[in-house]
Amino acid sequence: MRLLLDQNLSRDLPALLAAAGFDVADTRTLGMQRWTDEEIVDFAAAESRIIVSADTDFGTILAKRQVVKPSFVLLRRTQGLSPEAIADIFAAHIPLFEDDLDHGAILVITDAVVRVRPLPI
Repeated sequence: MRLLLDQNLSRDLPALLAAAGFDVADTRTLGMQRWTDEEIVDFAAAESRIIVSADTDFGTILAKRQVVKPSFVLLRRTQGLSPEAIADIFAAHIPLFEDDLDHGAILVITDAVVRVRPLPI
C-alpha cells in the first residue's frame, strides 16, 4: 500500500510505517512543506498514494472535487499517543480496509473507532 504522510504527523511515523511494510513517502522528505493541500492531493492522485493526515481539509477537497482518488486516511484524536502507538493502530486497521482504499475511500481512525466512507462523497 502506497502512502503519502502529511507534515502534521510525527517525524517518526514514516519510518515506523515503512518498517511495518508500507510504501511510505512523506511531504517533508519530498520538500512539499509549502505546497497547498490541493497540490498534495494532485500529487497523491498522480502517484497512486493514499494521503494520511490529521488535517480534515483533505476530506473537504475530495468532497468538493467529487473524485474517487486519492483515498484519504484521517488520524483523529491521536494526540498524546506515541508515534509507535499510532503506527500500531494504523497497521492493525488499514489491512481491514485495503479494498475500500483501493477503490477510493475516506477512512477515519481514532484511538477507539474506525469509520469508512466510499468516494465520491
